Amino acid sequence: MSKFDQIRAAESKLLLSTYDRNPILFVGGEGMYLIDEDGHHYLDLLSGIGVNALGYAHPVIERAIINQSRALIHTSNLFYHEGQAELALRLTERTGLDRVFFANTGTETWEGAMKLARAHAGLLRSEGRQIGTKFLALEQSFHGRTFGSVSTTHKAKYREPFGPVVPGVDFVRFNDIEDLRAKFSNDVCAILVEAIQGEGGVRPLTQEFLAEARALATSTGALLAVDEIQAGMGRTGKWCSYQHYGIQPDVTTLAKPLAGGIPLGAILCTEEAARAIHAGMHGTTFGGGPLACAVAIAVIDHIDQDNLLLHATDVGEYFVTQLRSLATKHETIEDVRGKGLMIGVELDSADLAKLTVAEMLKRHIIINCTSDTVLRFLPPYIIERTHVDTAIAALDEIFTQHTAAFSGAQTTHAAGGKHLG
Repeated sequence: MSKFDQIRAAESKLLLSTYDRNPILFVGGEGMYLIDEDGHHYLDLLSGIGVNALGYAHPVIERAIINQSRALIHTSNLFYHEGQAELALRLTERTGLDRVFFANTGTETWEGAMKLARAHAGLLRSEGRQIGTKFLALEQSFHGRTFGSVSTTHKAKYREPFGPVVPGVDFVRFNDIEDLRAKFSNDVCAILVEAIQGEGGVRPLTQEFLAEARALATSTGALLAVDEIQAGMGRTGKWCSYQHYGIQPDVTTLAKPLAGGIPLGAILCTEEAARAIHAGMHGTTFGGGPLACAVAIAVIDHIDQDNLLLHATDVGEYFVTQLRSLATKHETIEDVRGKGLMIGVELDSADLAKLTVAEMLKRHIIINCTSDTVLRFLPPYIIERTHVDTAIAALDEIFTQHTAAFSGAQTTHAAGGKHLG
């Protein structure tokens, strides 16, 4: 029995049946590539679902881990260590927000942001303001798997198995300003959005919708919270995707690429929102530990030193241009959208989207499918144009070979045509 077969047999016996894994055992990684047990290299255009911003075995991350592990891996938040304030300064300078709370994962940061919004509304009520406890989230949103986070996640498949979830959440139609206005009132303590929806299909908010959300929240004292767990930390060519809009939230959340593969998340907020929190109201055992903070500092500094925000913008624009060129050849491509290195390609068939992911994997290229029909690309920030060319050639070959087997294209295009602007 191979090592892979042994591991798969052990997992089937010992682990909860949570993941539908691909039958590959990865044992290493280098740069843009993961390496399996037989030494095959896989071009990773998903980066661990948006986590490995600097790819694999990056010397900056390795040095930070080695140096910090020799000094101090964990203390507790009952004491000080050198990393939290230093990392918080970098994050506040880059986001325009004032204060930080460190957690471990994205869903924990969103949970904390929701608690912060409820606490802030309670503070305002104690000061005589009329404000309630409801949340407005968006259709097609995804914010995580804990009870609060999943309660603000739109798709029923994530919520219904665990119902009843946290009450007091209404969902607004995506980019529908009139629906937002109709559902907003003094009962709302926060409007919760992703400036670019990730799991929802790499869908950006319109300038007008985000501006209206900001104006409505300001009018009552409610908070505008922007989830940057997937889109933040430079992926879109700016430190946060909301910065493309010139609109500042009251709260934002960061996680996935923050520490380059070490679990770390952060809630950032204004001084006004922070007034609601005092000692003992919220906490974490592991969040913001010395090791995670040291690695995050190294990642941020390297992104700056290597001009990776500019690089993400440049290669991302090239990637989108090549995908749109591919769309002129293959009718199955309905839309190409995204910012920087957060890119979605919408196909006209869920079956073809699923097959494309599998066929790319056969060619040793890793992507995934989200929202049923959208191919998602979240590559490491170190990606080069040659890697893009490899992916485009593979997609071209797959669509040429397999599109004829799927009939959805003719019907869809006859009804509405493409949207590649």
